Amino acid sequence: MTTMARCGVVGHPIAHSLSPEIHAAFAAQFGRALTYERIDLAPEGLAEGVRAFFAEGGTGLNITLPHKQAAARLADRLGPWAKRLDAVNLLTREADGTLSGENVDGAAMVRDLAERYRVDLRGHDVLVLGAGGAGRAAVWALLDAGVRRITVVNRHPASADALVDAIGEPDRVLSRYWDDLPVIGVFDLIINTTSAGVLGQHMELPFKLVTPRATCYDVSYGRAASDFMAWAHAAGARYAFDGLGMLVEGGAMAYARWFGETPDTEPVFTLLRSQHPQA
Repeated sequence: MTTMARCGVVGHPIAHSLSPEIHAAFAAQFGRALTYERIDLAPEGLAEGVRAFFAEGGTGLNITLPHKQAAARLADRLGPWAKRLDAVNLLTREADGTLSGENVDGAAMVRDLAERYRVDLRGHDVLVLGAGGAGRAAVWALLDAGVRRITVVNRHPASADALVDAIGEPDRVLSRYWDDLPVIGVFDLIINTTSAGVLGQHMELPFKLVTPRATCYDVSYGRAASDFMAWAHAAGARYAFDGLGMLVEGGAMAYARWFGETPDTEPVFTLLRSQHPQA
């Protein structure tokens, strides 16, 4: 009899998640029997819900907002990215029953940019909007990918300052105030990691940030990325991409971690892109 593996994604809210469709497509590539659930847990119920899931035989969980930092406290061991970011986006039950946690957000973004869209990240001057969990993951991953300099701007400057201080490379990573955006220069790569689109908020960004050859990238996808994408097109950016591919690549990294099989992401991305056109 084929054993049915059980995985899921935990968030609050979570009904919008495409992760079940992504993992069902990955499992089909390998003929694997898999159930993958959307699990809505409020913060006060996170620990109990996660422990119950694994006690009942669960294999792995993706973790999304608002639980990534809290979920790191539930892991017995953290991988290098999770330690660096103090946050996890996937939990895995190991053979000995313990839980390991890792964070692949930044790696998935870089893979999407570098492999799907063929963006050579080396030497770029980058503007990262936002210094929350997604912003921190993006900055560390971009540094590892070889960008030249990163400017971090956040509506609450203390968060950007704390991120820059934690990195400790003032020649490569600096913070500026949101009100400085009209005068901080131009960038050939702009990454939006803010929650503005998810919250349905409009961001006023100056067009002069964008060079004619700029790539603009939103870590969100679909409607949540539409405002930033519209701004990028209006500002004359050469390329504007949303984060659907980042979601697929992160899912593939989780699947590989859980099952030791590396999915082909392109057909899954192509299918989802047809269902969720880019703005």
